[in-house]
Amino acid sequence: MPKTLELKGGWLNEDLIQYFSNYAYFAFETFGDRVKTWITFNEALSICQYAYGYGYLAPGILDPAKNPYICGHTILKAHALAYRLYELLFKPVQNGRCGMSMFTTWYEPGSDLPDDIAAAARALDFELGWFTNPIINGNYPKIMREYIGKKSAEEGLATSRLPSFDVQWQNALKGSSDFLGINHYTSNLVKAISGGSPGWQGDQDTVAYLDSNWESSASFWLKVVPWGFRKILNWIKNTYGNPLVLITENGFSDNSEAGLHDVRRVKYHKDYINQMLKAVIWDKCNIEGYAVWSLLDNFEWRKGYTEKFGVHLVNFSDPARIRTPKSSSYFLAKLFANHEFS
Repeated sequence: MPKTLELKGGWLNEDLIQYFSNYAYFAFETFGDRVKTWITFNEALSICQYAYGYGYLAPGILDPAKNPYICGHTILKAHALAYRLYELLFKPVQNGRCGMSMFTTWYEPGSDLPDDIAAAARALDFELGWFTNPIINGNYPKIMREYIGKKSAEEGLATSRLPSFDVQWQNALKGSSDFLGINHYTSNLVKAISGGSPGWQGDQDTVAYLDSNWESSASFWLKVVPWGFRKILNWIKNTYGNPLVLITENGFSDNSEAGLHDVRRVKYHKDYINQMLKAVIWDKCNIEGYAVWSLLDNFEWRKGYTEKFGVHLVNFSDPARIRTPKSSSYFLAKLFANHEFS
């Protein structure tokens, strides 16, 4: 986000819808003869939650009750306008495609209790559905509108903290995606609670937690749960009519001690790709591509260079930033070339 636009309120200001459209027009016009797959926004949920709600990322605004929903509303409108612009002016000539990429966890019920099963379903709607349902069906998930509306009324608010789309915006949003980009890393267990603080987590009446028996990574939030990958892909198929899916991120973090022999990353990708193949071959999920996060060790949000996702090691103490392939790089190169596990 350019500082000048952040000073105008950033994604809390709907003026950014037109600014983003202008930016998108320039990008489509300038690069569209070569770029055939466009992603308007990557992980809008992370932007809205952690930058405008919990203050964890820049610009560091703390207001979890309403800001994330305002941010998300603006981003969705900006996406819709950019998509319709591409659809009208550029797609017929450039023959490309445009969509969004969503961060999503698989949420598994923490027990067989009906309340926990319902809580897991709500968690999926509140996370993946928040941005996916509007671009496919034209509006927020029904459960989000109901829960946030009810809680807003209980707080004495005249209107819901979740903004609403008028018919014009619903029409602009509906079907505003040629594919669904999915960034998936891990799974959580979920149970039902009540009485949470106003905000995305408290509004859904759920609490997510990790199974201590699941294999860990260098990231506290990333447990290795391959079976969750297949489950989220099937949920997308069954919930949204089997849209075209591109896996735009999937990866494993370790630290500097792992070095070049990153056997745990190799196993992670082998197991996750195997689950994806089951979703494609056995479950008939409509998945076209798979991208690993990431090509290189890089700057990982507030963790900086301490958590490594790359399949190439980067020597940050060398001014030339020498890149060296890790074991995972050789494994993936062979897999992608041969289209089979060896």
